[in-house]
Amino acid sequence: MESFTLTRKEMSHILLSLTGNLDQEPPNVLQESWIKFHQTENQNELPAIVQKMIKGRIPKGLSLGDIAALGSHIEYSTLSVTAMQNWVKRDFKEYLGSPRQGKKYSMNQAALLFMIDDLKAALDFESIRQLFHQLFLKPERDDDDLIEPAQLYKAYAGLFEAIKCNPSFQNHQMYARNITGEKSWKDCVIEDSTEGMMKRLAHLTRTQSEAVWNTIFIAAISVQTCYFQSLARQSLHSALFLDF
Repeated sequence: MESFTLTRKEMSHILLSLTGNLDQEPPNVLQESWIKFHQTENQNELPAIVQKMIKGRIPKGLSLGDIAALGSHIEYSTLSVTAMQNWVKRDFKEYLGSPRQGKKYSMNQAALLFMIDDLKAALDFESIRQLFHQLFLKPERDDDDLIEPAQLYKAYAGLFEAIKCNPSFQNHQMYARNITGEKSWKDCVIEDSTEGMMKRLAHLTRTQSEAVWNTIFIAAISVQTCYFQSLARQSLHSALFLDF
């Protein structure tokens, strides 16, 4: 049976629904994704972690095992419990911190872990930390973040889907002028796909907005890198197991 796969946009909706920041309930989001993937609804075939969330009480937090189980269904993802343990204990400890929901991690912490997994496809850890430093000003606090991690995850997931589903973006004119001057192709694509979110961040300074925009673009391109890496692995597998 073909593996159940979630897009990053669908995963972001799951995280936001679990925090109450989406109109839909988590079971509905998951069921829609399952039906879209398999065309028919048969909950007995749902992955264990998805069945748990649909049938059980909606969790306030997720263990690393839960996050890894969900992450294993994200397309092109290579997330593992071992890697996340290293990130929370060492590499990104200052940004992830300790579990914030009892012994479990919050949805924003889960989003950060998913983001690290994506960004590492194109960036080294020090570069990722520098990006985080621009967005999450004081790691020990959440109220000064330029944008919540779950919202950021949704934004770049949406941008990646927009680029993937709209080939015209690839042929977009390199410059489009408005009253503020010249805008690059990158700026136009981001504006098209994240207009609603950026309106909610209108309180940010220009420098802060640019930091958010740049991270969204970098992360979306990193996901594109994940796609090519996945394609390379599939091609290698096919090449090694050809029946001569």
